[in-house]
Amino acid sequence: MLAAIISGVAVGTLMGLLGAGGSVLAVPALVFGVGMSVHAAIPASLAVVGASAVAGIVPRLRQSRIRWGVALAFAVPGLPAAYAGTAIGRQLPERWLMLGFAAVMAVVAVRMLTSSSGGGGACRTGTGGVDVRRCMPKAAAAGAAVGLLTGLFGVGGGFAVVPALTLLLGLDAAEAVATSLVVVALNSASGLSAHLGAAPVDGADAAVIAGFAATAVATSLVAGRLSRRIAADRLRRAFGAAVLAVAAGTAAAAVWAPGLLAG
Repeated sequence: MLAAIISGVAVGTLMGLLGAGGSVLAVPALVFGVGMSVHAAIPASLAVVGASAVAGIVPRLRQSRIRWGVALAFAVPGLPAAYAGTAIGRQLPERWLMLGFAAVMAVVAVRMLTSSSGGGGACRTGTGGVDVRRCMPKAAAAGAAVGLLTGLFGVGGGFAVVPALTLLLGLDAAEAVATSLVVVALNSASGLSAHLGAAPVDGADAAVIAGFAATAVATSLVAGRLSRRIAADRLRRAFGAAVLAVAAGTAAAAVWAPGLLAG
């Protein structure tokens, strides 16, 4: 439970400040910190991250930063893709899932360390506004790719959504973070429904997940209110360095600790 609470603080902070990154820490925390199997940790991670994303949306409703049309254009194609990713993931041994997840985390870290806020983009109009009709094909393609990752690895996808919204679609940093939270909440709900019944959760695990989720939600609410006071670029780069370290540790455990994983 202590490991779950500490992880909940980390996940909630990331979701509230960046609109991304919670799930890349949630899955390793549940597997290596709490001791759950990978196939049980994935839906648990989706539940925690989805709840954190919803909590992060609340303080941003008054800021008028959420681009609802872009969020729906991005999220809807990802819903069936999440089911496809889940079907693929069920056929893979846990060891290979964690190795694949480590590779995804490494990509996340590089994106976090090197990405910057976008200025133009497919959705941005000449007057500086946002027109979802201009970017519908690109948003749909990116959303389907993120949905596949959601089902396969139990990630909400915010780490991919935020760079896509800024670099590809042209939203500014604040708009991308707020809009990402909507996408992550929808993706997590879809991925969770696809995983329901895949792995049983006993009473002890349920209590740990509840503690994890409650801590993450409370922290996300606080972090969302503080987000305007912290330099997003500096926080993103620090997060990227931490994720790179977690990716290396996850890969090492999958390769050299055969007792931790099946397959």
